[in-house]
Amino acid sequence: MATTLDSPRSPYARPTGKRGTNWEKWGWIYMRGSGVVLIVLIFGHLFVNLMIGKGVDALNFGFVAGKLASPFWQWWDVAMLWLALIHGGNGMRTIVNDYATQRVTRGIFKWAILAAVVILIVLGTLVVFTFDPCPAGSPADLLPKFCPAI
Repeated sequence: MATTLDSPRSPYARPTGKRGTNWEKWGWIYMRGSGVVLIVLIFGHLFVNLMIGKGVDALNFGFVAGKLASPFWQWWDVAMLWLALIHGGNGMRTIVNDYATQRVTRGIFKWAILAAVVILIVLGTLVVFTFDPCPAGSPADLLPKFCPAI
């Protein structure tokens, strides 16, 4: 017995024969690819932070400062940050497309999601690459114990 499916009800369905980039297809592919890479990055992050060494007891400011002093971990964290934020933003965009019925409301929500993702990516990247646990000129009583006395 053959079963036929109705055409999608989405007002964003691509008319057949239209040329150009299919952004929905590339968004779908990105979600699958970034999801796989995020699984590796997140479980690697958890393994290093929780399983190697003393476990949760070792997580403190010094541990994080030591990790962020390494370019490898800086890039690992930035890749995780970027992929997770873009992945989440794309998922939120899909939800807005599915449930926001008014064109103006949909546009406002999508611009707000884009603004939040861009701001968080910029701020997070700046934090990772400019982090200095021992800033020059800080009072000695406010610095961590591992900072050299200046």
